[in-house]
Amino acid sequence: MPQVLPANSREVSFDNFRLQNSVARSRQISRCEMPWRARLCLLAALLCGCALLASGAVRAPNGTDTDPLNLNPEVQDAYQHFYDLDYANAQILFVKIAAEHPADPMAADYVLNNAVFRELYRLDLLDTTLYVQDGFLSGKHPVVEDARVSAQIATMYRHAIDLSNRTLAANPNDVDALFARGFATSLETIYIGMVEKKYIPALRMALSARNDDDEVLKRDPKYMDCYLIVGVHDYVLGSLALPFKVLAGLVGIHGSKSKGLRELREVGQYGIINSVSARTALAIFLRREAEYPQAIQVVDGLAQQYPHNFLFALEQANLLKDSGQGMRAIAAYQALLERARNPGRYYSDPHLEMAYYGLGEAARGQRQIATAAAAYRSAAAQPTASPLMQRRAYLRAGQMMDLLGQHAQAKKQYDAVLALGANSDQAELATKLENSPYRGK
Repeated sequence: MPQVLPANSREVSFDNFRLQNSVARSRQISRCEMPWRARLCLLAALLCGCALLASGAVRAPNGTDTDPLNLNPEVQDAYQHFYDLDYANAQILFVKIAAEHPADPMAADYVLNNAVFRELYRLDLLDTTLYVQDGFLSGKHPVVEDARVSAQIATMYRHAIDLSNRTLAANPNDVDALFARGFATSLETIYIGMVEKKYIPALRMALSARNDDDEVLKRDPKYMDCYLIVGVHDYVLGSLALPFKVLAGLVGIHGSKSKGLRELREVGQYGIINSVSARTALAIFLRREAEYPQAIQVVDGLAQQYPHNFLFALEQANLLKDSGQGMRAIAAYQALLERARNPGRYYSDPHLEMAYYGLGEAARGQRQIATAAAAYRSAAAQPTASPLMQRRAYLRAGQMMDLLGQHAQAKKQYDAVLALGANSDQAELATKLENSPYRGK
C-alpha cells in the first residue's frame, strides 16, 4: 500500500524510499550523499499494460494512460502559455482550473509547477550553461531567495501533498493521486535544491518521488509520464563513479545512462504532461555526453513546437557554441537578441542577460575579446539579471578587460563582483584577479 507522506513537512525520511537496509548499509549510503546530490539535483529540473486500468487513469489518444484532467483543453491552453514562458497568464489559468477542481491533486500541481518555474526563471536558474558541469552544485553560488515566494511555494506543495494523501486514503490504488504526489515532490525537490541549496533533503525527496512513480508503474505500466523521473534517475545513477555505483547496487539501487536516455526519449514521444520536460532533460544529458547532433535535433524540435519560447531558442545557440560552431553560435545569439528586442514582443518576458552572456562565451571562444567584453557588460546591466548572473558576467567582463591590457577597467568589474557579496566562487576569483591580472588560463 502506498505510504502517506506528511503534508506539514518539506522533508521526508529515508523510510519513504523502501530501502530495506541494515544500519551499516544506511551509513554507507549517507557517505555517498555528496556525490549523489551533485548529480541528482543536476536537473531534478529539472528540475517525472495488459491488465485492467488502475483507478483514475484514462487512455490518451496516443495509447498511454494519464490523469483525465491532463487532457482537458483548458489545461492544454494553460500549458501553451507556460511553455511560451508567459507565466503570469498561465498562473491565472491554472488557478482557475484548480478552483474548478478543488479536490484534485493534479490541479494543485499545475499551480505549483508554474510557480516554481516562474521563480527559477526570475532567478536566471533556467540557464542550462549552469548545469552542464557539476561545478554549480559543488561550488558556492548563492542565490538571493525571495522569502515570500518560498513560503508560498511551500504552502502550495503542502496543499498538493495533502490532496494526494486524502485521495490515497480513500483509494490506495489511485494511480493519478500517486503520480500527482510524486510530481509535487519532484517540484519541491527542484526548488529546495536549486534555490535553497538544501541538497540532502532534495536528494531524499527525489528518491521519494521516484518511489511513487515506481508504484504507479507497478499498477499501470502504460502511465508513460512516470518515466521522466525514472529516466533521470537511471541516467544519473549510471553516471556515478564505479565505487559509488557498486555501493548503490548493494542496497538495490541501479541505473544505466543508456537506459535513462531511452526512457526519456519514450516520454518525450509518448508522454502527456511530461513530454516537454523529458525532451529538455534529454537534450541536457546528450549535451553532457557531447552528443551534439542528437541534442540539436531534440532542441530544434522543441523550438519548432514552441517558437515563442525564449529558452529553447537560447539553447539552440548554446548547442552551436558547445559543439564548436562558434561563428554560427554568435550569429544565433545576435538573431535571438534582435527578435527579443523587437517591439512586437516575439518573446514573453525575455531574459536578455542569458543571451548576452552566451554571446560573450561564444565570442570569447572565437578570440573576439572586445565583443565578448561588451556582451558580458550588457548581460550584467540587464534589469532582469539576477545577482548570480551579475557576478558571473562582471567576472567575465573583467577577465576580458585584462586580456585587452586594461587592468584598471578590469578591476572595476571585479569590484562590482565583490560589491554583490564575498561568499561566492566568483568573489573569491575576483579577489585574486584584483592583484594578479587574468592571463587566459
